[in-house]
Amino acid sequence: MRLVTVDDISAAAERIRTRVVRTPLLTARCGDDDRPLWIKPENLQRIGAFKARGAFNAIAVAAANAKPTAIVAYSSGNHAQAVAHAAAAYRLPAHIVMPEETPSVKVDATREYGANVVLCAAGERETVAARIVAETAGVMIPPFDHRDVIAGQGTIGLEIAADLPFVRNVVIPVSGGGLASGIGVALRALCPQAKIFGVEPELAADTTEGLARGHRVDWPVEHRNRTIADGLRSQPSDLTFAHLQQVLDGMITVSEGEIRSTVRELAYGDHLVSEPSGAVALAAYRQGSTPPGPTVVILSGGNIEPRMLREILAG
Repeated sequence: MRLVTVDDISAAAERIRTRVVRTPLLTARCGDDDRPLWIKPENLQRIGAFKARGAFNAIAVAAANAKPTAIVAYSSGNHAQAVAHAAAAYRLPAHIVMPEETPSVKVDATREYGANVVLCAAGERETVAARIVAETAGVMIPPFDHRDVIAGQGTIGLEIAADLPFVRNVVIPVSGGGLASGIGVALRALCPQAKIFGVEPELAADTTEGLARGHRVDWPVEHRNRTIADGLRSQPSDLTFAHLQQVLDGMITVSEGEIRSTVRELAYGDHLVSEPSGAVALAAYRQGSTPPGPTVVILSGGNIEPRMLREILAG
């Protein structure tokens, strides 16, 4: 199995630099003296999440090799929007398979980019997407199990290394593992002093268990779907798990209450809208689970249902 390298990530950065936002590092209000804190706000991407990076890189590579007849993807939401947006930019038809329980704000946004959205039952999205690939002779762009997707997400790590070369801790949400894999590869090469931590909800902590056991474990989809963090309900692939084993220094889990209170804190304290999945890294920091030193937390996305946001903000 060939893992992603920092050279792959540097090439991705060049491909996508005119397509995505180079997000800043923002000083966070809740940082303390021995752990100064910065937020990397990927909610500022046009589609509201980091997934734009991987989607644009993967589709750019596919289009350079031979123009596809169609692009196919499956996603609980943010990757769906990212692929729809990138496919539209390359004037390619997109077919996106999404679980029926996906928040409507993400389904509607995906359709607004011109994609054909196909809703399916929980646990069936990969099967349905494979059928559409066979029917359309399209190219599949999976949400994380793809080297070009991982390399695209890793461009966040290049930006952190450039903006804060003395960083000591980087805290990253983990679902399928593509984000942490890519960032981890970049930082291992450029900031070897940095500790890299993944974060999961307690109700979807399959990666935490798998890394402790030394192999991937399977949690039933109905268990993972219990968490409010709908973007963190996937499980790593063999490819991403292999990366995570190499780049992570540890995993941290957070409760549903911690996730909700951190969404409130980001809105009221830092004036940033975060979906529950995007808030878990800051929730982990607030536990005091990271060592002393300059710390960056990744706010991975801000696509939250308005009704849910109102409920969380009301406390």
